[in-house]
Amino acid sequence: MRNHDRGSATVWAAMAACAMCAVFAVVLAMGQAVVARHRAGAAADLAALAAADRALEGAAQACVAAAGVARAQGADLVRCAVDGEIADVTARAALGPYAPEVRSRAGPPGSLGPSGPPDGPLPLKPSLPGPPIGPTAGPTAGPGAQPGPGPPGGGR
Repeated sequence: MRNHDRGSATVWAAMAACAMCAVFAVVLAMGQAVVARHRAGAAADLAALAAADRALEGAAQACVAAAGVARAQGADLVRCAVDGEIADVTARAALGPYAPEVRSRAGPPGSLGPSGPPDGPLPLKPSLPGPPIGPTAGPTAGPGAQPGPGPPGGGR
């Protein structure tokens, strides 16, 4: 072993440990940001539901209820608006250096308008073209009905 290489493994190991610590710190920071976002989202959703529940009592009562729910979730109510039966709130959840704000709306089914979900059930996707799979029997199927076409190639 040469004399000028002596101790270089210690330097490389120290540099690798520092790099791993930096990567670990970045991963922790990203995790903290995601947790803060999820907390703010949950608080906003629950606060909007609470405000919509109290909307008929007046906007002030609805926003007081929303603020109480947001506070119970560890968040602050940034904005609260009630229009009829629809509540629109924004909540902020601070966690470390992150303080994301999330907006949420709530109201009776079908009342959220064009930006909300459609009224009624969602349309089904059209079926794929081609023959039906499996035995086919029409609405007149019974003991004397003829079975539908068999598998391709006629094999049984």
